[in-house]
Amino acid sequence: MDIPEAYIAARRSSALIDLSARGKLAVRGADRASYLQGLQTNDVEALSAGEGCYAMFLTPQGRIESDAHVFHLGDELLLDVHPSVAVALEERLREFVFTEDVTVDDRTSTWVAFGVHGPGAAAVVGAVVQPGTGGETSLVGAAELVALSECHHRSGQFAGEPVVVARSSEIGEVGFVLYTASANGPALRATLMGEGAVELDASTFDLLRIEAGRPVFPADLDSETIPLEAGLEDRAISMTKGCYVGQEVIVRILHRGKGRVARRLVGLGFEPDAVPPLPGATLSVGADESSVGVVTSAARSPALGRSIALGYVKRELADVDTRLVVQDGEGWNSATVTARPFLPLDGAGR
Repeated sequence: MDIPEAYIAARRSSALIDLSARGKLAVRGADRASYLQGLQTNDVEALSAGEGCYAMFLTPQGRIESDAHVFHLGDELLLDVHPSVAVALEERLREFVFTEDVTVDDRTSTWVAFGVHGPGAAAVVGAVVQPGTGGETSLVGAAELVALSECHHRSGQFAGEPVVVARSSEIGEVGFVLYTASANGPALRATLMGEGAVELDASTFDLLRIEAGRPVFPADLDSETIPLEAGLEDRAISMTKGCYVGQEVIVRILHRGKGRVARRLVGLGFEPDAVPPLPGATLSVGADESSVGVVTSAARSPALGRSIALGYVKRELADVDTRLVVQDGEGWNSATVTARPFLPLDGAGR
């Protein structure tokens, strides 16, 4: 197969993807942290300026309504969410404000966002974005940027305008997401590419994150998913914070059920000549047998020379090397439960 130039750049140097369509909600007001604390799974009250976290908004039944990257920008909390839920989440956040000092500002159309990923990403970002005026949260050198934990961020400026640089590990490489005002976007994008970042399209980005074994909303995380099924408890759920919507289900599974869930997210590997199955393809232990799972994301990996996928299977079939078959339309292919990430990646996140 022909290997896209952007794929090579993301794994060997640096690549840029336009993420401006992502929902961007700024939560302001004196009660912003305590208000959000009861609506999502992670401990936003513990965050200081320059820090961030990954979190889930759940239904009372513990299913995922949305995920979010949360950034403490000092006088506001910024939520980066999938565009399909931005409007509904904004309405939900406004709906539950009673006497709290909280306002919600939708910046989806007024801010742009660019992801810069790859071993050379920190050097590109450091060459383009200059230190800002954020004191301890001001932009630092490339080595310090690489050492940031996921969702932690620094302030900088480009052409005299503020830029937020947040650590990202979506494709398993060193990566950053840069947020700035829309008017500043075209020049920032052009300058990043002028420093060598190769433009990355959405399908290649999806391939890269599947290789990294990273589930995303809503492809792999939807309204039928409990976060524990996807193994997100360490990344997205605080075990020490107070009550939040959906907590009762999470606690019951963790403590009474000893963490056992009916299904688990797994990696799947296929024979070299097999094409990637479509999302929704069913998994079973043998041809013509009942379904034991479903494929959620799939792609053909240039590095591995075969198709790979993410999917859910019954808990007892989630061990590495378990043999399964996948039905995609009228055809069948063999599949093997495979460890994630699929590749040995150095920047898989902290």
